[in-house]
Amino acid sequence: MSGAAKGPGSRPEAAGPVRTAAVIGTGVIGLGWTTLFLAHGLDVRVNSRRDDAEQAVRDGVGLFAATLPAGPADPEELLTRLTVEPDVERAVAGADVVQENLREDLAAKRELFARVERAAPGHALLLSSASSLGVDDMGADMADPARLMVGHPFNPSHLVPLVEIVPGGRTDPDLVTRAADFYRSLGKTPVAVRRPLRGTPANRLQSALFREAVHLVLEGILTVDELDAVVTGSLGLRWGAIGPFRAFHLGGGPGGLRRMLEAVGPKMAREWQHLGTPDLDGPAVELLAEQAQEAYGSGKHAYERLAAERDARQAAVLRALRAAEDPA
Repeated sequence: MSGAAKGPGSRPEAAGPVRTAAVIGTGVIGLGWTTLFLAHGLDVRVNSRRDDAEQAVRDGVGLFAATLPAGPADPEELLTRLTVEPDVERAVAGADVVQENLREDLAAKRELFARVERAAPGHALLLSSASSLGVDDMGADMADPARLMVGHPFNPSHLVPLVEIVPGGRTDPDLVTRAADFYRSLGKTPVAVRRPLRGTPANRLQSALFREAVHLVLEGILTVDELDAVVTGSLGLRWGAIGPFRAFHLGGGPGGLRRMLEAVGPKMAREWQHLGTPDLDGPAVELLAEQAQEAYGSGKHAYERLAAERDARQAAVLRALRAAEDPA
């Protein structure tokens, strides 16, 4: 199939099954996608400007293969389907899906997607893991951004089910459905937002909770590790099983969410005024970072240990939830 750019208003080419994926970027998100794609039998081409890209991919796949949702996989077997390609055009040529994972640099992403559009086949889905940049902004230099959308994972991307799909103003709605089907085939839980927004829903929720967490630590109410214990021992546990609306719906007893909000809603709204609005300035960052390093360590070995522990715990939660939903 031709990789020539389509004219504005043209329909993207019809697509068959996804067999080849191009992953652009070898940060933790890109490495997580790479491992998951390989585990689902895809041929994967990784594009990276890193001098140590080959080793970074090998290390990443080796780390993440142990905690895949379907169970551990042999990293050496996975790597037989992987190619590291430093040239973007060659990496995306013939790909059915392109998953981009560069840092949040709008100029870099605009230039990249203009190149990818010219080199990738006309049927290829063009997906960005961006968390804060708009699709229309990233696709501003494309001839036809109908195929471009955000497919934002939640870290670690090889394990956590959620993918937030955010279209742009010119994204083809049929391709949003195709993207959701693709992510679903990987065992993901895709959720498509109904219109573009600043940030993604999960990140906005995370930011709201983290803002109050930072406030409580900076005020000396709790330390970093104590705050983590509060969340994992209460809200994290609850929200791992049910979401906030369902939780409050149950909190209202037989009267449901209406009864709950009638009873505590006005008081809750008044308390929102007292939530913290901390600045993440130099002293704040220093305090938070020092406490995190003291509690959890830092450096490559600490990261690998903590990531493996995190993934093993999250995989165990997912297994338990699946068992609760289907005891057979």
